Amino acid sequence: MQKKESFLVNRLKSVGYAFKGAIYLIRTESSIKIQVFCAMAITIAGFYFDISRTEWLFQIAFIGLVMGLEGMNTAIESISDFIHPERHEAIGKIKDIAAGAVFIAAICAATAALVIYVPKIF
Repeated sequence: MQKKESFLVNRLKSVGYAFKGAIYLIRTESSIKIQVFCAMAITIAGFYFDISRTEWLFQIAFIGLVMGLEGMNTAIESISDFIHPERHEAIGKIKDIAAGAVFIAAICAATAALVIYVPKIF
């Protein structure tokens, strides 16, 4: 009988798998590469304009939301392609909805960035 791993070992493995998934996502998906670039640019802007703690929290939350949803969108697309490799109307609708969720979050993030940075620029 195989010995059961400890809770800590299981958690460390889970973190390792999550890190591996994040690296895979960044290396293989062009949309997440663009989002990483935008996140770095807006982070530099945050330091440059010395944004408040609250503004940092909103900025970090939106970066995480958009990138997290992009990861989920990629996972949904991958599993959809695996389940039904041929073009299929229902699969296309599922993919469009997942992409739409990323789009909504990105619009909200851009709006928040405008609220934070436009007054500081002008």
